[in-house]
Amino acid sequence: MPVLRVDEELELVPWETDHAGDLFAAADANRGYLRQWLPWVDFCKSVDDEREYIRRARDRTAAGGFDAGIWRGGRLVGTIGYNSIDPLNRRGEIGYWLAEAEQGKGVMTRCCAAVVHHGFAGLNLNRVAIFCATENKRSRAIPERLGFTLEGVYREAEWLYDHFVDLAGYGMVAREWARLQPGPGATATPAPRGFSNHG
Repeated sequence: MPVLRVDEELELVPWETDHAGDLFAAADANRGYLRQWLPWVDFCKSVDDEREYIRRARDRTAAGGFDAGIWRGGRLVGTIGYNSIDPLNRRGEIGYWLAEAEQGKGVMTRCCAAVVHHGFAGLNLNRVAIFCATENKRSRAIPERLGFTLEGVYREAEWLYDHFVDLAGYGMVAREWARLQPGPGATATPAPRGFSNHG
Protein backbone atom coordinates (compact mmCIF):
# COMPACT_ATOMS: atom_id res chain seq x y z
CA MET A 1 0.00 0.00 0.00
CA PRO A 2 1.53 3.35 -1.00
CA VAL A 3 1.79 6.47 1.13
CA LEU A 4 -1.26 8.75 1.30
CA ARG A 5 -0.08 12.37 1.08
CA VAL A 6 -2.39 14.74 2.96
CA ASP A 7 -0.60 17.99 2.07
CA GLU A 8 2.89 19.49 1.91
CA GLU A 9 3.75 18.60 5.52
CA LEU A 10 1.67 15.52 6.35
CA GLU A 11 1.71 12.00 5.00
CA LEU A 12 0.02 8.81 6.15
CA VAL A 13 2.45 5.92 5.84
CA PRO A 14 1.05 2.38 6.01
CA TRP A 15 2.77 0.35 8.69
CA GLU A 16 5.98 -1.55 8.17
CA THR A 17 7.55 -3.77 10.82
CA ASP A 18 10.53 -1.43 11.16
CA HIS A 19 8.20 1.39 12.32
CA ALA A 20 7.76 -0.35 15.69
CA GLY A 21 10.57 1.57 17.41
CA ASP A 22 9.27 4.95 16.25
CA LEU A 23 5.73 4.03 17.25
CA PHE A 24 6.75 2.91 20.73
CA ALA A 25 8.85 6.05 21.24
CA ALA A 26 5.92 8.29 20.25
CA ALA A 27 3.41 6.44 22.42
CA ASP A 28 5.78 6.22 25.39
CA ALA A 29 6.60 9.94 25.25
CA ASN A 30 2.86 10.73 25.35
CA ARG A 31 1.81 7.99 27.75
CA GLY A 32 0.27 10.23 30.42
CA TYR A 33 -1.57 12.35 27.88
CA LEU A 34 -2.91 9.39 25.88
CA ARG A 35 -3.97 7.48 29.00
CA GLN A 36 -6.69 10.04 29.73
CA TRP A 37 -8.88 8.62 26.95
CA LEU A 38 -7.29 5.52 25.38
CA PRO A 39 -7.73 2.15 27.08
CA TRP A 40 -4.73 0.38 25.51
CA VAL A 41 -1.89 2.53 26.86
CA ASP A 42 -1.03 0.41 29.91
CA PHE A 43 -0.76 -2.67 27.70
CA CYS A 44 1.83 -1.03 25.43
CA LYS A 45 5.04 -1.79 27.34
CA SER A 46 7.66 -2.49 24.69
CA VAL A 47 8.68 -2.29 21.06
CA ASP A 48 7.53 -5.91 20.74
CA ASP A 49 4.02 -4.86 21.78
CA GLU A 50 4.00 -2.27 19.00
CA ARG A 51 5.37 -4.82 16.57
CA GLU A 52 2.36 -7.01 17.34
CA TYR A 53 0.02 -4.03 16.87
CA ILE A 54 1.62 -3.35 13.48
CA ARG A 55 1.16 -6.99 12.48
CA ARG A 56 -2.57 -6.75 13.20
CA ALA A 57 -2.83 -3.38 11.44
CA ARG A 58 -1.09 -4.77 8.35
CA ASP A 59 -3.55 -7.69 8.36
CA ARG A 60 -6.46 -5.23 8.44
CA THR A 61 -4.97 -3.28 5.53
CA ALA A 62 -4.35 -6.46 3.53
CA ALA A 63 -8.01 -7.38 4.08
CA GLY A 64 -9.14 -4.15 2.43
CA GLY A 65 -8.70 -1.53 5.15
CA PHE A 66 -6.26 1.26 5.84
CA ASP A 67 -4.00 1.77 8.89
CA ALA A 68 -1.10 4.19 8.97
CA GLY A 69 1.28 6.30 10.98
CA ILE A 70 0.97 10.07 10.79
CA TRP A 71 4.34 11.54 9.76
CA ARG A 72 5.05 15.27 9.96
CA GLY A 73 8.46 16.65 9.09
CA GLY A 74 9.96 13.16 9.06
CA ARG A 75 8.67 12.30 12.55
CA LEU A 76 5.95 9.87 13.58
CA VAL A 77 3.42 11.94 15.55
CA GLY A 78 0.34 9.71 15.73
CA THR A 79 -1.75 7.00 14.15
CA ILE A 80 -4.98 6.80 12.18
CA GLY A 81 -6.91 4.11 10.40
CA TYR A 82 -9.99 1.94 10.18
CA ASN A 83 -10.28 -0.06 13.40
CA SER A 84 -12.85 -2.21 11.69
CA ILE A 85 -14.53 -2.57 8.32
CA ASP A 86 -17.76 -4.42 7.58
CA PRO A 87 -17.45 -5.20 3.84
CA LEU A 88 -20.96 -6.61 3.48
CA ASN A 89 -22.58 -3.39 4.75
CA ARG A 90 -19.74 -1.17 3.44
CA ARG A 91 -19.12 0.61 6.71
CA GLY A 92 -15.97 1.40 8.65
CA GLU A 93 -14.94 2.88 11.99
CA ILE A 94 -11.99 5.27 12.28
CA GLY A 95 -9.67 5.49 15.28
CA TYR A 96 -6.81 7.91 15.84
CA TRP A 97 -4.40 9.52 18.30
CA LEU A 98 -1.97 12.40 18.06
CA ALA A 99 1.03 13.48 20.15
CA GLU A 100 0.25 16.23 22.63
CA ALA A 101 2.75 18.68 21.10
CA GLU A 102 0.96 18.41 17.73
CA GLN A 103 -2.45 19.38 19.09
CA GLY A 104 -4.11 22.61 17.99
CA LYS A 105 -2.52 22.74 14.51
CA GLY A 106 -5.28 21.12 12.49
CA VAL A 107 -3.15 18.01 11.96
CA MET A 108 -5.76 15.42 12.91
CA THR A 109 -8.60 17.18 11.14
CA ARG A 110 -6.64 17.14 7.87
CA CYS A 111 -5.57 13.52 8.34
CA CYS A 112 -9.05 12.40 9.26
CA ALA A 113 -10.51 14.14 6.20
CA ALA A 114 -8.02 12.24 4.04
CA VAL A 115 -8.91 8.89 5.62
CA VAL A 116 -12.65 9.54 5.33
CA HIS A 117 -12.20 10.52 1.69
CA HIS A 118 -10.13 7.40 1.04
CA GLY A 119 -12.81 5.28 2.72
CA PHE A 120 -15.48 6.52 0.33
CA ALA A 121 -13.41 6.96 -2.84
CA GLY A 122 -10.86 4.16 -2.41
CA LEU A 123 -12.43 1.50 -0.19
CA ASN A 124 -15.99 1.79 -1.54
CA LEU A 125 -17.51 2.45 1.89
CA ASN A 126 -20.98 3.91 2.24
CA ARG A 127 -20.73 4.81 5.91
CA VAL A 128 -17.93 5.93 8.24
CA ALA A 129 -18.27 6.14 12.02
CA ILE A 130 -16.14 7.77 14.72
CA PHE A 131 -16.62 7.14 18.45
CA CYS A 132 -15.19 9.47 21.11
CA ALA A 133 -15.56 9.66 24.88
CA THR A 134 -18.20 12.30 25.55
CA GLU A 135 -15.81 14.35 27.71
CA ASN A 136 -12.97 14.23 25.18
CA LYS A 137 -13.66 17.63 23.64
CA ARG A 138 -10.62 17.69 21.34
CA SER A 139 -11.41 14.32 19.81
CA ARG A 140 -15.08 15.16 19.35
CA ALA A 141 -14.20 18.43 17.61
CA ILE A 142 -12.73 16.49 14.66
CA PRO A 143 -15.88 14.74 13.37
CA GLU A 144 -17.88 17.86 14.20
CA ARG A 145 -15.52 20.03 12.13
CA LEU A 146 -15.80 17.58 9.24
CA GLY A 147 -19.59 17.69 9.19
CA PHE A 148 -20.35 14.31 10.79
CA THR A 149 -23.74 13.86 12.46
CA LEU A 150 -23.89 13.11 16.18
CA GLU A 151 -26.10 10.02 16.07
CA GLY A 152 -26.27 9.19 19.75
CA VAL A 153 -24.53 8.67 23.07
CA TYR A 154 -23.70 5.13 24.08
CA ARG A 155 -23.81 4.97 27.87
CA GLU A 156 -20.93 3.28 29.71
CA ALA A 157 -19.71 1.82 26.42
CA GLU A 158 -15.95 1.70 27.07
CA TRP A 159 -13.94 0.51 30.07
CA LEU A 160 -11.15 2.98 30.80
CA TYR A 161 -8.86 1.27 33.35
CA ASP A 162 -11.09 1.67 36.41
CA HIS A 163 -14.38 3.15 35.18
CA PHE A 164 -16.76 3.19 32.25
CA VAL A 165 -17.07 6.19 29.93
CA ASP A 166 -19.90 7.16 27.63
CA LEU A 167 -19.14 7.33 23.90
CA ALA A 168 -20.47 9.88 21.43
CA GLY A 169 -21.15 8.19 18.10
CA TYR A 170 -20.71 10.20 14.91
CA GLY A 171 -21.60 9.08 11.40
CA MET A 172 -21.08 10.18 7.81
CA VAL A 173 -22.47 8.56 4.66
CA ALA A 174 -21.03 8.79 1.16
CA ARG A 175 -23.75 10.99 -0.35
CA GLU A 176 -23.38 13.52 2.48
CA TRP A 177 -19.61 13.60 2.10
CA ALA A 178 -19.95 14.22 -1.64
CA ARG A 179 -22.21 17.21 -0.93
CA LEU A 180 -19.72 18.65 1.55
CA GLN A 181 -16.83 18.70 -0.92
CA PRO A 182 -16.07 22.17 -2.29
CA GLY A 183 -16.90 23.12 -5.84
CA PRO A 184 -14.57 25.09 -8.15
CA GLY A 185 -13.18 28.15 -6.40
CA ALA A 186 -14.57 27.17 -2.98
CA THR A 187 -12.51 26.55 0.13
CA ALA A 188 -13.00 23.79 2.68
CA THR A 189 -10.99 21.09 4.39
CA PRO A 190 -8.45 20.23 1.70
CA ALA A 191 -8.78 16.92 -0.07
CA PRO A 192 -5.71 14.68 0.18
CA ARG A 193 -3.14 15.03 -2.56
CA GLY A 194 -3.31 11.33 -3.26
CA PHE A 195 -1.12 8.29 -3.10
CA SER A 196 2.58 8.21 -3.75
CA ASN A 197 5.17 5.50 -3.73
CA HIS A 198 7.61 7.85 -2.04
CA GLY A 199 7.93 7.26 1.64
